[in-house]
Amino acid sequence: MKAHNKWLTAPLAAGLAAALLSGCGTEDGGGAGGEGSVVVGMSDKVLATDPAAGYDPGSWLLFNNVFQSLLSFPKGTSVPQPEAAEKCGFEGGSKVYRCTLRDGLTFSNGNSLTAKDVKFSFERALKIDDTNGPAPLLSAIDTIETPDDKTVVFRLKVPDATFPSKIASGAGSIVDHRSYAEGKLRDDKQAVGSGPYRLDSIDDAQAVFSPNPNYKGTAEVKNAGVTLKFYNGDRKALGKALEKSEVDIAYRGLAASEIAAMQASTATPEKGIEVVEGSSAEVQHLVFNMGDPVVGKAEVRKAIAYLVDRDALVQHIYRSTATPLYSIIPAGIAGHNTAFVDAYGAQPQPDKAKAVLDSAGYGPANKVKLTLWSTPSRYGPSTDEEFRAIADQLNESGLFEADVKSVEFDQYEKDIKAGKYGVYVKGWVPDYPDPDNFTQPFFGEGNVLDNRYHNKKISETLVPRTSATAERTATEEDFGKLQDLVAEEVPILPLWQGKQYAVARDGVTGLEWTLDASTVFRFWEIKKA
Repeated sequence: MKAHNKWLTAPLAAGLAAALLSGCGTEDGGGAGGEGSVVVGMSDKVLATDPAAGYDPGSWLLFNNVFQSLLSFPKGTSVPQPEAAEKCGFEGGSKVYRCTLRDGLTFSNGNSLTAKDVKFSFERALKIDDTNGPAPLLSAIDTIETPDDKTVVFRLKVPDATFPSKIASGAGSIVDHRSYAEGKLRDDKQAVGSGPYRLDSIDDAQAVFSPNPNYKGTAEVKNAGVTLKFYNGDRKALGKALEKSEVDIAYRGLAASEIAAMQASTATPEKGIEVVEGSSAEVQHLVFNMGDPVVGKAEVRKAIAYLVDRDALVQHIYRSTATPLYSIIPAGIAGHNTAFVDAYGAQPQPDKAKAVLDSAGYGPANKVKLTLWSTPSRYGPSTDEEFRAIADQLNESGLFEADVKSVEFDQYEKDIKAGKYGVYVKGWVPDYPDPDNFTQPFFGEGNVLDNRYHNKKISETLVPRTSATAERTATEEDFGKLQDLVAEEVPILPLWQGKQYAVARDGVTGLEWTLDASTVFRFWEIKKA
């Protein structure tokens, strides 16, 4: 799988909490979107309106609301269920997947949706193979057959039990074959889908959506439309917009310290504001370059694993807006275990760190010299603070001389690929809520971490076997072995698992159904009185 764009995004710039806690909420909360319509302010841009091109959180937000997939993730579940399809299922293993479409499916332009459109949409995404597109998720497809207008049969190159989850994501968006060219992207910023909403307009400032009257599916739309306003990292402007009732909801990118301040303040509800917390499968890891002369040594990596205090990072840097993570598969995802607790404990163990470094010839007169590399332009200003805290933890043990360097994201990615960094940070936003999405991209062929780690048992046995097992509960033992191997060899060190937050004005309900591990922000669940 080639690297893609679904990394954690940077928080907004300074000022939202102050604006929210000092001045907003005095006006009536119903003014922003008009009768029943909702205005959402967000930090992410929507980089693409064509599903063959977008692989960023903002674009997938659009795809999940404007386009239908054969399957979807309904609220409260991480198991894909029929959406444009009436039913889907594997036949004779996990290499042939058959779907039957609902009756009467129609695109927002009035054209009928048939099996031909489904086949066209998948083959088009694979043919275009855009650098920032979802083609890697669809790479298992060999051929697609459409025996009639309502039937689609996918024949896969290899067994892939996660295929239903992949096509339930934004990668499975169905487009009208009469409205999209087969071999090139649509560049007019318009979108023709069959989802719950139509895209009425989009520019650098906002995107406007209205309910799609032709929609037939499982979603029940509870508002008169949604407007996304883009603040491009300007948290102060977003705070003022909420204060002036120009937006009803602030979503994505709120800084941890500000969320914590709002949650702790007794003034927050008096100001007409509610902080809504949801679960998330976003994770952050410390990544080790296995070819580095220092952290390429297992003893150094294990010593770091014994010394990093996740509780301190979560409490002091992220103000409890994240939780400590002790394995590569996060809590809430099937197969999760606590392999790093079992191997290195939940609290720092400096004596064990010293013992393992002594065995490698390190000591007080020969400390481990280390640089931790960060990039706040991608993961936010808290990342630099977090890494300085980790360096302090290592140095306080008397075993390390660690410092921190920070670079812009473009240079950061180039240097990682070139093998210039020994230790660096990576975050991950899942494409779909299955343990496969936290393992295969990291440890399979062409992994996205670029850390020169290879383990044949993982890449040639455990990953293929778990991918091929249609009954996902039957993979738990193999995923446990995989996590234990990673904890034993420490090519990465899990740090924390995020939470999702949105800040809403009075009268907005339903946000709790948009903030879960599926990462689907469901416009249709939001209602404004």
